[in-house]
Amino acid sequence: MDFQPTEDQEALRTGVRELLAGRFPREALRAAVDAGDALETGSGGASVVGGPPVVDRVLWRELGEAGFFALRLPEADGGVGLGLPEAVLVFEEAGRVLLPGPLVGTHLAATHLTGPVAAGAAAGELLVALALPPAPVGHLGAADAVLVLGEPGSQELGAGEPGSQEFGSGELGGTGVGLFAADGYPAAEIRSVDPLTPLHLPGSVLPPARALDGGAGVEAASAGADPVLAGADPVLLRREAALLTAALQVGSAGRTLAMAVQHARQREQFGRPIGAFQAVKHLCADMLVRLEMARTAVYAAAVSGDGFETAAARLLADDAASRNARDCLQVFGGMGFTWEADVHLHIKRSWVLAAGRGDAERHEEELAGELLQ
Repeated sequence: MDFQPTEDQEALRTGVRELLAGRFPREALRAAVDAGDALETGSGGASVVGGPPVVDRVLWRELGEAGFFALRLPEADGGVGLGLPEAVLVFEEAGRVLLPGPLVGTHLAATHLTGPVAAGAAAGELLVALALPPAPVGHLGAADAVLVLGEPGSQELGAGEPGSQEFGSGELGGTGVGLFAADGYPAAEIRSVDPLTPLHLPGSVLPPARALDGGAGVEAASAGADPVLAGADPVLLRREAALLTAALQVGSAGRTLAMAVQHARQREQFGRPIGAFQAVKHLCADMLVRLEMARTAVYAAAVSGDGFETAAARLLADDAASRNARDCLQVFGGMGFTWEADVHLHIKRSWVLAAGRGDAERHEEELAGELLQ
């Protein structure tokens, strides 16, 4: 089976890269990072948690107009009519530039939900965070709604902080899928290592049903009990969430490889580019091998839709993103440890995305069990 992108898919990748280069170049990334760092430190140097959301609503709407979130909707419904493989290519480009925001949750809401929430998500008017309890939730402060993917039959979001306030009772329903207003979602703000990914830790109980803000006019719902989630397949949603996040990680791994190779060609020591030395060559070669393994696994899982392949792709992508970023740091040497270099941003983003998956060892054991059957 050929997993290489077609000409149309390559054209899509190129178009998305050009769009992001024009609307979210490195200068915009650094400005957002510096603004986030100033907010994190506080005006008087005191350490604070949180601050205004880091998501650019104008950029978000432009992404919606470009079809970023409606990529897989039928053309008759105002979408682009493409499939999961194309979505993976788009998310890979987003990961390459470290685009901030609840990309996965908004894309899934636009694709699988119905009604005003889906329409708003597709247009880029609504931001939908993704919650996989008990993992931290990214960009909850900027989101309008939260798509919760818990365990089937679960009534709890996960362990909250001791003594934290309870926000009322509720349940996810038999499928473990729910949609809730973001400002009433029970979660405690926690410090994030990634300056562009604010995090909240889910509380212990769900909020009561009420209308979502932003004019959506949709009450909190559980799958099977509300038409908004009537077509939501919980297994499919979790699988696609893992795959799209893996695509973000692959994009980051590809970018750190490119950064390392470029630096190795330009930086000179002892009268030669450092890329001429065997130790640096091996680092870059290892980065390429990890990237290609992860990218191939992600592309294959996007085509097959197999849960086993998706789990393997996610593990490989998380590993490639974090290890490539660390090896890139080694190639950069002391320069890579500075705030001005972008290497640390890729390391931090890879950690945050990997933490959203849950226990890596548990996933590895599950895969090993499947292989031994």
